[in-house]
Amino acid sequence: MSTTQTRAIVRHLGGESGHRSFFGGTHSKTRIALIIGFVVVGMIVTILAGWPGLLIGLGGVGVTMLVTAKTHRGTIVERSRRRRRWKARVAAGTDAFEPYDVAAWDQAEQAVRMAKGRTQKWEAQRTLAAMRANPDGADGMGWLECGRGVPGIQWHAPIGERGYLAVTFSVTGQLRGIESTSVMTRAAEGWGAFLASRAVPSVLVEDVQTMTRVLPADTALQEFWVLNSLDADAPADAIKSYEEVLARTGDGAMVQRHFITVKWPLSSAFYDAARKYGEGRDGWRGLMREEIASAHRGLTEARMGQVDVLSARQVTAVMLHQQNPSRPIDYVADVHPSRLGARSHDEFSAHVVEGIDPLTGEPVEWWHRTAKITADALATAPRTQLWALDLLIGRDVQFIRSVSFHIHLVPAGEAKAAAQRDLVRDQAEAISKSEAGSVDLDETGTAMSASKRRRMDLRAGTGHHGAAWVGYVTISTRSRDELARASRQLEETCATGLGIEYLDWQDSFEAAASGTTWPIGRGITAHDSSFSARVYRALAGKSEKEAIS
Repeated sequence: MSTTQTRAIVRHLGGESGHRSFFGGTHSKTRIALIIGFVVVGMIVTILAGWPGLLIGLGGVGVTMLVTAKTHRGTIVERSRRRRRWKARVAAGTDAFEPYDVAAWDQAEQAVRMAKGRTQKWEAQRTLAAMRANPDGADGMGWLECGRGVPGIQWHAPIGERGYLAVTFSVTGQLRGIESTSVMTRAAEGWGAFLASRAVPSVLVEDVQTMTRVLPADTALQEFWVLNSLDADAPADAIKSYEEVLARTGDGAMVQRHFITVKWPLSSAFYDAARKYGEGRDGWRGLMREEIASAHRGLTEARMGQVDVLSARQVTAVMLHQQNPSRPIDYVADVHPSRLGARSHDEFSAHVVEGIDPLTGEPVEWWHRTAKITADALATAPRTQLWALDLLIGRDVQFIRSVSFHIHLVPAGEAKAAAQRDLVRDQAEAISKSEAGSVDLDETGTAMSASKRRRMDLRAGTGHHGAAWVGYVTISTRSRDELARASRQLEETCATGLGIEYLDWQDSFEAAASGTTWPIGRGITAHDSSFSARVYRALAGKSEKEAIS
């Protein structure tokens, strides 16, 4: 006899964003490297020159602790890095983007050759550097499959990262209006089952991105219905009354469009599986047809509503809409998959896009800013799957935005081993502090409780797997002043409604940060596997040549 669970599923989020280091805690690599460096230098100078080396070591460690201390505006080191990055971008000309054009490129090259004087040559080189095939947020992106009416298979080769393929699905969502707790519970379990089934080592999927686009309501369909259904003899007052109803319905209303992007890394396991379907790229396409169908079935079973695979033109239309919200999100009339970006330039805290409203033909300008949400900025607390509702439909945030969460799937064995190591190091740190007579300011206790919860969640028989996640929010307004007000409103909503203590604004590289909320899987790096996990994967080897799969 089966029973339906009536309690909402509650999970603890926040408090930690990484595994413990050798020195305990989740200290940044920059802090650890600087401390080790100053200690080594201090020891060498002490041996050679005596006591001044001790002062150098102690002073360097003290300065390191200050410049790497976390605040709600980041560390001093991070702020300095942002200023250096911005100066370098301005000097190189990569703070602007101009879609590549053969004739314009030839003119720019000629201008560089004919430039006289340092200033004129610098400006000509900036113009040439601004002209690129892809915008910064989609650097290295191409297509394995981009035909009309077929699933668009994205092919990504970002600089300095492992390549991957990605496919975007449009979904209508799990909940509609007021739903019972049992429906919410089944929805959460369905989504968890979808992620867990793709976290096992034998599955090729590695990351899943969810993206919700929040934009003003579009009454075009209602107006089209009126145009075709209105009685020609209807009185003028009735027509005006219906127009007022449409205006009031759309005034201040925001709607949500949901997208899920699934990523397949181009690993040795992928190449091995693709060879079963054919040689070269034909084998890739054959394998991806099976993988796309499997992901479609999984999302349908996860109660994601109506699930549709987007074509290359549809994905490009969504990206162009996010850069220029004056374009309807489904407008594909003038879209070509090779033209992914609109003309833009960066300011230190904004990505400014210059475009055209396709409905009026008038020039428009949109200002975008992106913030990063990490687990260590999230107050540790029990949460349901509706914890981000204020950000998605809140009345206090009446501006266009994209909310994206990237989930990196970790097999249960690796996640359980990491949780066990973290718990042992947390307990050792607690014992050390107790023996030293120091007072724990909740950091160790909070970390220990988090590692205990992870170990309990991953116990045998639960069917759970591990995950690492990061969130991004991109806000879009029509002016700099509106962007400043929207930024403060977003910070207030996140702090009061979501328990996010601070937002990490991606200043100095806003153009690239905008890509983290596009449906292309950008924004999360591969999880660092332990040495033992890499050894076991190596021992697994490839499938046998004679094996069917």
